[in-house]
Amino acid sequence: MSSYKTKSILHVRIKNFVAWIAPPKETRQTIKDKSDEVRRNIKAEAEKDGLTIVQMPYSGSFQTRTGLRRSMRGLTPIEGQDIDIPFVVKQDKETEFEPLIKCFKKYAEDAYPNHTIKETKSSVNIEFPDEKLTFDIVPMFETSVAGQQKLIRNTSEVIITSIEKHKDFIKSRTAKTRKSVGVVTFNDAIRLLKWWNKVYEAETGKSSNLFSFLINLLGAKAYEMCGDEMTYPQTMANWFSYLAELVRSRETIWFDDYYKTPSPDTTKSWNVLDPVMANNNIVKSWAGYEVDELADRFQTAAEIMNRAIIADLQGRDADSLGHLQLLFGKIFSSHCD
Repeated sequence: MSSYKTKSILHVRIKNFVAWIAPPKETRQTIKDKSDEVRRNIKAEAEKDGLTIVQMPYSGSFQTRTGLRRSMRGLTPIEGQDIDIPFVVKQDKETEFEPLIKCFKKYAEDAYPNHTIKETKSSVNIEFPDEKLTFDIVPMFETSVAGQQKLIRNTSEVIITSIEKHKDFIKSRTAKTRKSVGVVTFNDAIRLLKWWNKVYEAETGKSSNLFSFLINLLGAKAYEMCGDEMTYPQTMANWFSYLAELVRSRETIWFDDYYKTPSPDTTKSWNVLDPVMANNNIVKSWAGYEVDELADRFQTAAEIMNRAIIADLQGRDADSLGHLQLLFGKIFSSHCD
């Protein structure tokens, strides 16, 4: 299958669909302008309260270009990408009296009193229905180590992280694929995984626990071990198949970008380690059956993609298209030509 042609109908269809599920390029400036407005307004409220904002970096799927377009039509509603806005705060006497996330929820409510504002585990979510945008305000503390931040969740869990390193983790892999001989790029393959997961959730009504950060890491491990083939169909078939075996075996997933020795927690069902902080297992709350269910989902996806490839090679275009609709929703047929 490695010689699978880039002119195949199946490859062209997926390539076209990938271009469509990415947020439209013409919206990037609008998003940036709205992001800058939210930064200014929330910062002003925080500073009125005595906080010192030391940094408001760009981050998340908007910055790494791994986000999805908003599509609320048909059987596959996709809310679109959330735009992360970290606020790095100097930790001093002004921050001792109330959890940071509670403070920023109040700042958001003061800045945007007529908007829907919700507190999540690690952020404050603000919806802008007119612009069809959602922003995640992520407050965190500056640390004594340059380039590191301290995130305190509303569960009191403390996580040491690095916004820049997480961003570079994704962008460096995308840059590498842009230099390879094929047309598959890492960030767009991540978009396909995210869309596939959203379709599963929409069509089954289940929450998969397969959040964006975990998808990024699973995709990065698949890329590390399988590479990127000349075509999207073969790349995704390889990734799905590899991930099915990897997850089922419960092999610890880690990366040597920023540390050389992993620190898995052997008391947990599975370990997927933060690429920046070796002691942060992002699936520590997963039960064994959840790991098995994910492995089954990847195995099913691999089988469907391989059937699509065989149908394409045999000239059975309608069958090939039908298989892709199973993976990416019926909306695939409207945006693949």
